[in-house]
Amino acid sequence: MSRTFSRSAIVRQAREAPERAFALGVAACTFAVAAFLFLQLDAWPPHEDEALALFVGRRSLPDLLDTILGHRGGAPLHFLVAWAVAHLGGGLLALRACSVAFAVASVPTCALLARRVAGTWPALVATVTLSASWMFLFYGLYGRMYSLFLLTSAASYLALLRANDSGRARDWAVWAIAVYLTLATHPYGAVVLATQVLFLVIDRRVRAAAPAFACVTIAAIPFWRSDLVLSGRYDVGVSSERRVGGPSFVFSYLWKTVADFATGYDVLLVPVVVVAALGLWGLARTRRPGALLAAIVFATPTLGLLVTRFGTSTSPETRHLVFALPFFAACLAAGLVRLGPAATIAALVVLLPAQVAWGDRRTPQLYRGESQARVAARHAAAAWLARTSRSDDVLLGYDPLYLEAWERGGHVPETVVPRADPALMLDALAALPKPLGRGVWVFDASDLGNPVRRLTIPVRYPYPRRAFEVRTFGPFLVIRSRAPTETTLGYLARAWDVQLVGKSLHLNDASVNFGTVKRAIRVEAAR
Repeated sequence: MSRTFSRSAIVRQAREAPERAFALGVAACTFAVAAFLFLQLDAWPPHEDEALALFVGRRSLPDLLDTILGHRGGAPLHFLVAWAVAHLGGGLLALRACSVAFAVASVPTCALLARRVAGTWPALVATVTLSASWMFLFYGLYGRMYSLFLLTSAASYLALLRANDSGRARDWAVWAIAVYLTLATHPYGAVVLATQVLFLVIDRRVRAAAPAFACVTIAAIPFWRSDLVLSGRYDVGVSSERRVGGPSFVFSYLWKTVADFATGYDVLLVPVVVVAALGLWGLARTRRPGALLAAIVFATPTLGLLVTRFGTSTSPETRHLVFALPFFAACLAAGLVRLGPAATIAALVVLLPAQVAWGDRRTPQLYRGESQARVAARHAAAAWLARTSRSDDVLLGYDPLYLEAWERGGHVPETVVPRADPALMLDALAALPKPLGRGVWVFDASDLGNPVRRLTIPVRYPYPRRAFEVRTFGPFLVIRSRAPTETTLGYLARAWDVQLVGKSLHLNDASVNFGTVKRAIRVEAAR
């Protein structure tokens, strides 16, 4: 009797060991991610996209929804988070803290998804590699929507597999809520939904999911309209005239995406992709539903990109496919586990430092912090703007200096003129009270988009010199018109003069701004 009990206890413990290791491993990864991201919360320099979210978030809720769904295009959930942050008195660090919270919550969510797809041991390995991924860590810190997108998309895939197994109405309702939040987070949520519908079609479960899918489709009508607005702004379609696309473009894009998932060093990336393919092949033999869903997640955006042509001014970024990260990690882990424990440990010993090295190469500030000289210059410039700004100033672009000046209590206007879209620029200028106030422009010689980055910038006045006030703070050049610009054309004329200064300094933003101002002048003059 005791011998039988001992045997059953040993068997039970053997069965529980993987689950215990999985729980402890996922908890350790979650803690490590949280510690790193919160410690590095202010390491990455403030970015204009983060400033944009908070400036839009300063508006009233109806105005925010009208701006996002009706004019700018895109999904509103991240902007609702920014709205809550702004109206609770928070700023950039609070917005980033929200992004970090979503990233931390994504670790166990992706781990559970990987376990559904590939099993317990592969899921543990996948969680380790995902936690060191540059894409995961950078966008976990960055105050944009991508950590939220990863969380909601992973939760929707997890809910899908659970509902598909159980068939219960309440599980399909949970899936509907999760995928609706995914659609509300990013326009590529439509791709996530497409992969899930295709999975249900192939797995012959469409009838069970039909009521939930119908509810999501109807509830998401504002998002479909907003996505059309966004695609029109960014010149996305299927024609080929003056557009980029095709197999070579798609292959290059997908290769860069996998590099950001794992590591971009080709000597390691090639075997990583081979092992992931081996893992997917093995899953197709042992865990068909998970393998089918993973294959669809990889294939659907690939086929969509092959038939899509993008305007020459825009193209998809690797972050847009962040929803595929847990599936790639699961396939890679499944391939490593198939090679045996020793090979798995050896591979992780090589891969994890390579992931960190790739992240340091992509965004060194994330790991090393922003230059102290730049930090001091940024604070000084923002303090000057906070002291001297007026509520009727006309700001071009969502420069982080404006955001910091607002956080310092300056009279920074709520509305900022967008700098990359002439239609939005003219709409914003038309909505401002007339006569228009002083124009304010900022250039940054240390911006990552510049061909050469410097921590100083020369004093350079636009023509005519007497019409402008100029200040320099390290790499920042702040230019402001001395007199109100009064009219839309008056503002655009001054903006033209200022952007010529930026172009003479070979600053990337100035080239973008100049093109936008030039097109806006043509449209306004023709009215």
